[in-house]
Amino acid sequence: MLELQHVYKTFNQGTINEKKALQDLNFHLKPGDFVTVIGGNGAGKSTMLNMIAGVYNTNGGKIILDGKDITKQPEHIRAKMLGRVFQDPMRGTASDMNIEENLAMALRRGQHRGLKWGITKAERELFIERLITLDLGLETRLKSKVGLLSGGQRQAITLLMATMKRPQLLLLDEHSAALDPKTAKKVLELTQEIIDEEKLSALMVTHNMKDAIKYGNRLIMMNNGSIIYDVEGEEKKNLKVADLLAKFETANGEDFANDRMLLS
Repeated sequence: MLELQHVYKTFNQGTINEKKALQDLNFHLKPGDFVTVIGGNGAGKSTMLNMIAGVYNTNGGKIILDGKDITKQPEHIRAKMLGRVFQDPMRGTASDMNIEENLAMALRRGQHRGLKWGITKAERELFIERLITLDLGLETRLKSKVGLLSGGQRQAITLLMATMKRPQLLLLDEHSAALDPKTAKKVLELTQEIIDEEKLSALMVTHNMKDAIKYGNRLIMMNNGSIIYDVEGEEKKNLKVADLLAKFETANGEDFANDRMLLS
């Protein structure tokens, strides 16, 4: 489904602020894989997602999505194939538009815009059906401005929008990090349900090691722009946080020192 071949990315190359974000990164995502990605600050997690999405160009290597080389494709072309949910709940929705307008915008992604009725009866019924699955009572608030919703409600809407057209790949960049623990748990459970029901392939960056173990079928750990640990199936299910810390220390030769992740 996704293949990264010898991908490199260096920011501010040739300057005093040079930062090697990705170094000879190789990764293969199988169809239907839900992979959680963990690592310390500056490990390259978000950079990898941004490279896949086309936000940054590579300094070397190839990115292949579903057999097609997308390395040089611009971000807006890749957006037709990808669904994405950001850490900030405000980034995924248009706050001045109501719920059904946001969902309609997501439903028409990649389509030609013409002069016709904005939202059909069939589309409205589809939106209500999808909103019911969120179990947040939003199916009765189609005309409510998204800007009036809570952060958790907006993130749930964003998740729905990102998967409305069944993307070839779903990218989740710490999408529960800005939410309170109860709401974050709800959003993560919704994420797992949608991925399972739609049989999506997904990459989820998280700073929470317990969440990384609990959700998805595969886990990768990154450090200094490379993957240092890759585990899946029953082995992943049986992992403990202590195991991840030990793996990091063995692979990197030093203690894990990321307070944000340890305190999670």
